[in-house]
Amino acid sequence: MGFDFLRLMESQGIRANSQTYLWLLEGILNSGSLVDARKLHCRILKLGFDRELVQCDRLMDVYISCGDFHSAVQVLDEMPHTGISSWNKIIYGFLSYKFNGQVLDFFQKMTANNVDPNETTYAGILKACGGANVGILYVKQIHARIICDGFGAAPLVCNPLIDLYSKRGCVDSARNVFDNLLSKDSVSWVAMISGLSQNGRQEEAVILFCQMHTQGISSTPYIFSSVLSACTKVELFDIGEQIHGLVFKGGFSSETYVCNALVTLYARSRNFISAEKIFCSMQNRDGVSYNSLISGLAQCRFSDRALELFRKMQFDCLKPDCVTIASLLSACASIGALDKGRQLHSYAIKAGMSSDIILEGSLLDLYVKCSDLQTAHEFFLATETENVVLWNVMLVAYGQLDDLRNSFRIFRQMQVEGIIPNQFTYPSILRTCTSVGEIDLGEQIHTQVIKTGFQLNVYVSSILIDMYAKHRKLDTALGILRRLKEDDVVSWTAMITGYTEHDLFSEALKLFEEMEYRGIRPDNIGFSSAISACAGIKALNQGRQIHAQSCVSGYSNDLSIGNALVSLYARCGRIQEAYRAFEKIDAKDNISWNGLISGFAQSGYCEEALQIYSLMNRAEVKANLFTFCSAVSAAANLANIKQGRQLHAMILKTGYNFETEASNVLITLYAKCGTLDDAKKEFSEISEKNEVSWNAMITAYSQHGCAIEALNAFNQMKEQGVVPSHVTYVSVLSACSHAGLVNEGLDYFESMSNEHGLVPKPEHYVCVVDLLGRAGLLGDAKKFIEKMPIRPDAMVWRTLLSVCTIHKNREIGEFAAHHLVELEPEDSATYVLLSNMYAVTGKWDLRDQTRKLMRERGVKKEPGRSWIEVNNSFHAFFVGDRLHPLADKIYKFLDDLNKRAAEIGYVQERYSLLNDVEQEQRDPTGYIHSEKLAVAFGLLSLTNTRPIQVIKNLRICTDCHNWIKYVSRISNRAIVVRDPYRFHHFEAGLCSCKDYW
Repeated sequence: MGFDFLRLMESQGIRANSQTYLWLLEGILNSGSLVDARKLHCRILKLGFDRELVQCDRLMDVYISCGDFHSAVQVLDEMPHTGISSWNKIIYGFLSYKFNGQVLDFFQKMTANNVDPNETTYAGILKACGGANVGILYVKQIHARIICDGFGAAPLVCNPLIDLYSKRGCVDSARNVFDNLLSKDSVSWVAMISGLSQNGRQEEAVILFCQMHTQGISSTPYIFSSVLSACTKVELFDIGEQIHGLVFKGGFSSETYVCNALVTLYARSRNFISAEKIFCSMQNRDGVSYNSLISGLAQCRFSDRALELFRKMQFDCLKPDCVTIASLLSACASIGALDKGRQLHSYAIKAGMSSDIILEGSLLDLYVKCSDLQTAHEFFLATETENVVLWNVMLVAYGQLDDLRNSFRIFRQMQVEGIIPNQFTYPSILRTCTSVGEIDLGEQIHTQVIKTGFQLNVYVSSILIDMYAKHRKLDTALGILRRLKEDDVVSWTAMITGYTEHDLFSEALKLFEEMEYRGIRPDNIGFSSAISACAGIKALNQGRQIHAQSCVSGYSNDLSIGNALVSLYARCGRIQEAYRAFEKIDAKDNISWNGLISGFAQSGYCEEALQIYSLMNRAEVKANLFTFCSAVSAAANLANIKQGRQLHAMILKTGYNFETEASNVLITLYAKCGTLDDAKKEFSEISEKNEVSWNAMITAYSQHGCAIEALNAFNQMKEQGVVPSHVTYVSVLSACSHAGLVNEGLDYFESMSNEHGLVPKPEHYVCVVDLLGRAGLLGDAKKFIEKMPIRPDAMVWRTLLSVCTIHKNREIGEFAAHHLVELEPEDSATYVLLSNMYAVTGKWDLRDQTRKLMRERGVKKEPGRSWIEVNNSFHAFFVGDRLHPLADKIYKFLDDLNKRAAEIGYVQERYSLLNDVEQEQRDPTGYIHSEKLAVAFGLLSLTNTRPIQVIKNLRICTDCHNWIKYVSRISNRAIVVRDPYRFHHFEAGLCSCKDYW
């Protein structure tokens, strides 16, 4: 039509002017005819109108609208004079067609022609950078030019720059741009708030919104949507509700995407009344509206309500998308609703969305969590296996079953098919290695982690730290932690937990302090591990401080911290505080009960531990392996064979008898209760003996004076490939000491470091001193101490002083006592041993001086005490005790026993700790030792079929030892005495120690 009009004008002799051609170009701009545009361009060239700027601009508009950028750029190149607006026209033309790469190329041409960009230019360039996904370095170069050209504070440029930096994850750079803006408009605030929210800095986003509000800047619906999403992500639900009030006040309650954000906020906070109220009031619900509420209901396991909403969505003629179905599948998986999940799977197939990547992962997760592993595997094989998420889910599935063979098969197949593992792949297989104890395979996978560049990924590193820490490779775990560039609370917590689990409590607390110093906020597991470490070293005050910190951090009602606190108080012997901490726990589990039982048992309150075990049974809380082991340990420490056997019966009933840990603690029980045959029987029935099993049996033999058997067991242990530990050698050296096997003991001591690379600890040096001292080699014992590579502790000197008392060596005894008093001036045992040594050597004045010193310093001697169980009750006796209800009968019977023993050769030793005058002045019955009274009472009260078993808190003296040998002969009874050092089995006038103890 335009050309017809032009021909009409020419036929009438009217010449078209420049304005006519502008009108004709306008018509072509509307029609979009590229052919007409080119014809008209030719006429413009012939008439010379191409030198007019307005004609050229209109020509460029026409070519751009037709998509002919080559011609548009050619027009620009041929223009006699070009302004920045003409260049910008080309830039924004490219942008309209999303030709972002051409924009950046054109910008280079522009700079090569020395054309100075303006704000509009840079705004377009930055928009192209976002679309072209260019590197951050290029963005920073553009930013530098913007600053040089004086546009560093212009909103038109800075707003897209903020958005661009945020999308590249450079939030700090975005914030700098924002802060330098002199005049911030609503777009500036939206860009910064959404940038912070999208980059995991939701708290800052909320704070910035508050600043915006206080400055009186009106919020837009998009700002409200962004800040509400931020509140949801970091669970600032109270602030979210306040912002809801601003939404209502601002009149945005009908905005769909604001309402969607509110529905998500309330659904995540479990306030479904408000969520559904907003949802129902929405005038224009879309798929996001439904997905927000369905997802919230699904996450809270309200699968029925979620499915009902799904049906309503279909009734509203809204087509569910993959997100909808994935949320519903998640709900079904969380409650094990396999049948409903299958129905959703059918719907997904019919709707043609079953091949969606997200949906495939949700479907596989459904079958895995519902334990339908066969269907899961079949579905996995039927999918497009390029999806790494599906491989990861299968790794998790087999990992939950501790099926390392199939887990590793899946992992290897991934590599064969060229599937590149991600940061979730390695943790899945590494967790399985950790669970089943395959540390060697875990180390091989660690090498692949390094090769594929995931060694600094915090998630992968935290799993590696956990694996190495759980398997005692703590130096390796610490090395991984130290190499991390990011302070990750999970990694630090895994390391602290590893130290605590392996009884390196001081190291755990040092790392916890360092973690806090670095500003890393501990989580509930970190706090509970630190409190457990305090319990391990009985650091009560530090444990209380950490507990206070946990309360301030919002974990006052956390179960794991409550359990750790119970254990802390129980292990520190604070019975009432332990009970109070226990009662404060609302949802007590077996860990809570176990904390009390094991804590009391380890702190010496064994009767209380067994009482708690009884209460646990009455409360119908199911005991586990740890419960039984703790209770058996308590019974062992009390030598309560009856309750120990009852616990053994419960272990058999519950099937824990096949657990090596249960057998180990039963060996210790029977050994401490004097029934060595039962301990041997339990040991022989263990199918897979570990280091602890052998240690328990060797210790049992050692305590019962069976040195040869102990050493034979030690040799068998080595033959079976079980590596001895420090604990093993303590038992072996003790066995040698009790049997007087000096040369053998010294050889074993040397073999610790020579054969097994074990550095002797203080307790091993104590054993050697005891070994030499008992054999009367006091000079050698002294020289051995003087050559020790470590500083002798109090136990070393106390052992030397003790054997000096036995062998009446005052010189070396005083030498030992001098060092001992320096180390522990308040310890009563030092003064008692020194006093006894002076007494047995006849130095009565020195004895009296020592006793006077004890009185002046307020040091009290621990009285000798013996216990015996009769008719399910323990009876305690002190020296010269007359408080027992049957005291007269006991003393009368004791007098008869003395006479009968004397008839066959027993001669009472003079009481060596009293001088002649004191012995004459004192009632002879006033210093009858407690073990004699306990034995006499046992013979009076127990039938002939039961052995007499006595527990003594101090070492049995020579006279009592000799007397019990004669009594076992005249009564024809087996008598067992357990003192702090060993068992003495008396029978037919002989003792198992062969008079060497």
